[in-house]
Amino acid sequence: MHDELTRKDIAKMKEELDYRRLELMPQLIEEVKRCRAFGDLSENFEYKAAKQAQNKNRSRIRYLEGMIKTARIIDDRSAADQVGLFDRVEIYIPEDDEVQTIQVVTTVRCDPRRGLISKESPFGQQVLGKKVGDSFTVPVSDTYSYEAVVRAIEKAEDDGSAPLMQF
Repeated sequence: MHDELTRKDIAKMKEELDYRRLELMPQLIEEVKRCRAFGDLSENFEYKAAKQAQNKNRSRIRYLEGMIKTARIIDDRSAADQVGLFDRVEIYIPEDDEVQTIQVVTTVRCDPRRGLISKESPFGQQVLGKKVGDSFTVPVSDTYSYEAVVRAIEKAEDDGSAPLMQF
């Protein structure tokens, strides 16, 4: 499976990879050595914590390398009157009589609490390509869905402010 990512996504991942390999890894190696010197490893919590941090860093490096290797580069441009990646979109949800402002982003940069919605989520899939005034249905489960209406679209570009998702 290939993840659809923008050039900025790849650049942010490479930047994080460089940091993790060149700065963080040497620090973690030194911390493991320092904690190992405390003695009996079976009761050495500091050593176990240092090893866990080192393993977590290695796991993140593998994840980032895999994402970069299998990524399919996509363009983040869209028509002037349609919802595209990184555009700020005002959405009206009649069921709740609520207005929300969201941005549709790539999967590796989503954070629903901040209004950053993945383009691969049910909501993101439905809103992409819509125009002001268009209504759409968002499926939540087999038995529930809700309606939403695009109220406004503010064209925007990826300014890089949306951080990469952590695990």
